[in-house]
Amino acid sequence: IGKVAVVTGTSSGIGLGIAEHLVNAGLKVVGLARRKERLDELSEKLKDRKGRFYGIKADITKENEILEAYKWITENVGIVRVLINNAGIFRPKGLLDGDTKHWKEVLDTNLLGLCIATREAIKIMQLNHVDGHIIHINSIGGHYVPRFPNVNVYPATKFGVTAFNGDPSARVELRR
Repeated sequence: IGKVAVVTGTSSGIGLGIAEHLVNAGLKVVGLARRKERLDELSEKLKDRKGRFYGIKADITKENEILEAYKWITENVGIVRVLINNAGIFRPKGLLDGDTKHWKEVLDTNLLGLCIATREAIKIMQLNHVDGHIIHINSIGGHYVPRFPNVNVYPATKFGVTAFNGDPSARVELRR
């Protein structure tokens, strides 16, 4: 109770459900998402629960917004003890009609943003001698390539999350 959890992608779907569950369990939940109005709605919905919800507008594809969010969290809410990387997107197009801009959005959201959010949470945990928890919400597309059209780079990003989770060099680095 009262511990700080960060959940990315809280404006809808799984992230919203996770945030609500954690607030009900008594955690201070900081939800990061691009749609501020949805965060405000969730904050209003959760205002009389056991824990507390803080919505921060932050685009997981923008490193500076992630860094600013963690700075605000540390200064205003407390030490991050839990990170749940949930933000993810899918842009349905094939290889030949795919848009490079959309591919970069998928890569930046599903993999690079996850890595940056993880790095920053670990820095805070290590600085404060906290044995925290980091959970990456992945997809079945991170374990086999779906056999339907227009998935383009999506499975590559999700396979990247799977590989990142199993990276033995990261595990060794965290044991120091």
